[in-house]
Amino acid sequence: MAIDVRGTTTLLQVYDMPTSLAFYCDVLGFEVHSSSAPVPNCGWVWLKLNDIDLMLNTAYDDDCRPPVPDSARLAAHDDTCIYIGCPDVDTAYAYLLSKGIELKPPTVAWYGMKQLYLKDPDGFGICFQWSAKD
Repeated sequence: MAIDVRGTTTLLQVYDMPTSLAFYCDVLGFEVHSSSAPVPNCGWVWLKLNDIDLMLNTAYDDDCRPPVPDSARLAAHDDTCIYIGCPDVDTAYAYLLSKGIELKPPTVAWYGMKQLYLKDPDGFGICFQWSAKD
């Protein structure tokens, strides 16, 4: 018997919740579904955007947070990328530029996906992509 699964939710550890919420909500359009305390000063939050679920958790308790992010920890974030289906990658590119996000224009990967890459405030990758054949 197979396991009955109903989706997946990514959890990212973030350095500064207010900064991350500003990016994910104000720039990308996610909405807060649930949180451990009133936003933006919460330790955990569950965000939703259409069919996408994303959870953010602070990497440090308030009394243990270093004054600046740990560069070794941030370097490890380069191994993580969230791929988001986006039928109009060019419009996403123009929108993100209008929000002041610095990024390179979309490209088409060798396997046929038009992709737009950017980084969140903690260095996690985000890729908006769609088949270049559509």
